[in-house]
Amino acid sequence: MDQEQKRRSHRRLAGRLALMAAGSFAFGYALVPLYDVFCQVVGIGTRDQLTQAATASTSGPDLTRSITVEFVASNPGAAWEFRPAVASMQVHPGKLYETTYHARNLSGRETVGQAVPSVSPTRAARYFQKTECFCFTPQHFAADETKEMPVRFIVDRDLPAGVDRVTLSYAFFDTERLAQAAGTTKR
Repeated sequence: MDQEQKRRSHRRLAGRLALMAAGSFAFGYALVPLYDVFCQVVGIGTRDQLTQAATASTSGPDLTRSITVEFVASNPGAAWEFRPAVASMQVHPGKLYETTYHARNLSGRETVGQAVPSVSPTRAARYFQKTECFCFTPQHFAADETKEMPVRFIVDRDLPAGVDRVTLSYAFFDTERLAQAAGTTKR
């Protein structure tokens, strides 16, 4: 291979690498709106809805209506004990309620957990508003540490009449383990 062919080959390679870098940047930039769309489709809500605190209705609770709220927990592939304090509760739309989830780090090392919420049925998600939630921030755990993590919520009075049962589900992930599995270990 002569010098001119090497230069052309190197220019093509440099061009491909620049395109790949630009494509990676564009993909990373597009992840934010894609995340918003994903959250809306699966019923989690938008990033803004997840980070804004809900407020109790000024017209007060609807004491003529009772909704069953179920609480579910999962910890896919992590060394956690993670469960709700209660399996379900009866609530009146428009009234503020509180419950807790129990989490214990069983990994034997310091770690960070992050909860991802889900509300079903999907059409009820926009009416289930959390005012305080451990899912808003990463949870730091010492080895074998146990935490009771509160969730304060309001079921909106405008919840469609046909919905009498809502499920709040959390998947609790070990973020450091996920980062290691993805090859991007945190330090």
